Amino acid sequence: MTRIPVADRRTALIDAALRVVARDGVAAATTRRIVGEAGMSLASFHYVFSSRDELMGELIGTVVAQERSDLAPAFASPPGDLRAAIRAGLQHYLDGVRADPGREKAMFELTQWALREPGMEALARRQYDRYFELAEQTAAETARLTGSTWTRPLPQVARTLVALTDGLTIAWLVTRDDEAAAATIDFAVEALAALARPATEHAAAANTTTGASR
Repeated sequence: MTRIPVADRRTALIDAALRVVARDGVAAATTRRIVGEAGMSLASFHYVFSSRDELMGELIGTVVAQERSDLAPAFASPPGDLRAAIRAGLQHYLDGVRADPGREKAMFELTQWALREPGMEALARRQYDRYFELAEQTAAETARLTGSTWTRPLPQVARTLVALTDGLTIAWLVTRDDEAAAATIDFAVEALAALARPATEHAAAANTTTGASR
């Protein structure tokens, strides 16, 4: 019998758990249900994870890594101005949601379950800490590539970005309305751009300061 590497077992179980949670909810995502979905044995599960709760925690890191991968094409080549960069990032994010809606359904379900389940609130906080971390990295990279400067602290910008993408995601999951999603992205671009000083304004402000000091 072919021996499956531990990394492959882990990936298969995480993928199976995402499908079960998206389809049936966290409460229904028992260890037996997950291994059945993955076509594996209970022994295989416990060889990789000590408990179902540990697996639920692993889902967060996996999804954040996938969302980071979704954003990568937006930074593959230098974007135009700040608004163009923000739009590219949000569009690539939405493309990832559209490509795998079950992944996002599973994450919303996991959040609600963690907030309801006694003792699991920390899992929801960990989930959003990872979202805020990814949003900060994205905002910092956007500013760097466009030569712009955020006028608000980066954590505030990150929280605004997460709030906007949460709304964009849940609305699209409910309606599957691409046109409405595009309009939401238009709004989000303007809302986020208002929190930054574009490269031209940044350069002008620097020149003014330099001139005044002479």
